[in-house]
Amino acid sequence: MSEDMENGGRSDSAGILAVKPNPGLKFEKKLSETERSTRDIKLINVGKKKKDVKFVLTPTKKRLLSRSISASSSTDSFDSTSYTGSSSDEDDVNPREKVQKNSKGSADFCVRNIDHAAFGRREIEIAEQEMPGVMALRRRAEADKPLSGAKIIGCTHITAQTAVLIETLAALGASVRWAACNIYSTQNEVAAALAEAGYSIFAWKGESEEDFWWCIDKCINCEGWQPNMILDDGGDATHLMLKRYPAMFNMIKGIVEESVTGVHRLYQLSKGGKLTVPAMNVNDSVTKTKFDNLYSCRESVLDALKRTTDVMFGGKQILICGYGEVGKGCSAALKGLGCSVMVTEIDPICALQACMDGFRVVRLEEAIKSIDILITCTGNKNVVTRSHMDRLKTGCIVCNMGHSNTEIDVGSLRTPDLTWEQVRSQVHHIIWPDGKRIILLAEGRLVNLSCSSVPSFVVSITAATQALALIELYNAPPGRYKQDVYLLPKKMDEYVASLHLPNFDAHLTELSDEQAKYLGLNKTGPFKPNYYRVISCPECNDHQHLCNCNSKGSASSFL
Repeated sequence: MSEDMENGGRSDSAGILAVKPNPGLKFEKKLSETERSTRDIKLINVGKKKKDVKFVLTPTKKRLLSRSISASSSTDSFDSTSYTGSSSDEDDVNPREKVQKNSKGSADFCVRNIDHAAFGRREIEIAEQEMPGVMALRRRAEADKPLSGAKIIGCTHITAQTAVLIETLAALGASVRWAACNIYSTQNEVAAALAEAGYSIFAWKGESEEDFWWCIDKCINCEGWQPNMILDDGGDATHLMLKRYPAMFNMIKGIVEESVTGVHRLYQLSKGGKLTVPAMNVNDSVTKTKFDNLYSCRESVLDALKRTTDVMFGGKQILICGYGEVGKGCSAALKGLGCSVMVTEIDPICALQACMDGFRVVRLEEAIKSIDILITCTGNKNVVTRSHMDRLKTGCIVCNMGHSNTEIDVGSLRTPDLTWEQVRSQVHHIIWPDGKRIILLAEGRLVNLSCSSVPSFVVSITAATQALALIELYNAPPGRYKQDVYLLPKKMDEYVASLHLPNFDAHLTELSDEQAKYLGLNKTGPFKPNYYRVISCPECNDHQHLCNCNSKGSASSFL
């Protein structure tokens, strides 16, 4: 226990509040490390008269104010706390340099602090209550163990919701090793809880680029453990294995990819003849696109902006770059709070949708000088460049809701003429020589997962889709899937949706035999053909609801 604690004061690792020593107060009990990390400190009054507790602002770290010339995204970020603010950054030692073991004596993991496992376990338990689909899938398939023998490399965001998926895959028979796909989105306590439970987790918030690739390599290259499945978010695990371990890559039974960027990479590999294993495009499944991309972003963008900047939305001028599902969700949320929203688009159909939804479609250059908030949602690169940011007005908030961290050219801001000032975790002021400053969130990375959280219920839909895709590829008979990229069979999409309907007490209407015959459908589905799309096809860019370029998915034998 620290000296401040023993004197009746509080030492707050986030550097927000400190309590002056008060002899009239004492602690009920000596606190453990886990209890201290949760900030559940109870003070009791032992005197006859109440004593005043005075709070003073005492930052525990020096304010970061320096000329930024580094290209590394991590060197300018000193805070390693999770979005909950519960992690302690009292230990700045790189986790790779620490020797840690869980209660079972295993050291096959690398996390920030294994002692925070109890807090992470409570986070996971909360997430389980809001993930009915994944939990239902766990209960229904646990006895059959459809993933028995599967050895899965995972590279996704490591959050409480991901932990529920990881433990579900293990319950279905899989062995897993996991790394993070984003250096800022890992919840350190959740990673600790998974490591304590015996899972091989290599991730912590605030990794350097070198740490990032080291963690993925530790998952792949493990003596006596040959992976046969990949669950990827962004294609980094697939890329590293293909580049460094080509022989191992050729033994993979299947890849499941959930991001725009990762799917794009897979199609490039397929067209170049370098994809030697079947892959499942989960990103373009209806359940992922409509729910994760639209409904999740509609809520989480507001949470991220509020937590980081305390901004008042009413009357703000907002520019959304991209009007896909993510852009639609962000635009609707901000419009609902009184913002004046404009949209940029390259696609005439998406642009027309934006117009019909009441948004003005402009070019970035036309609106750049007057906007208060700039949000990218394209999945492209260099959407916002230095020349654009030079023209922004002072106080403009700049952030990214697309998957890739290339949408905002953050590297162009790391020059000697600009000053970087960190004011909060994942919040930087970028100051121009004339005094103008903009507010950059998460250094251009995914702002909702880096700076806030996403709704567990929506993640349950995506996680259940990922689990079913893994089951489908792993159990598919030889020849069903060739060395190509496949869309998720519609029956699996519909099954995922059905797992979540009981949570709303929803009751589906059943077709009569005559109605089913009239529509040419099976009474139990699928109700949409495999080639039915609700977005543009990444293969042929066909924006119609019916696209025939990739209709080779087959109904799942598991369902």
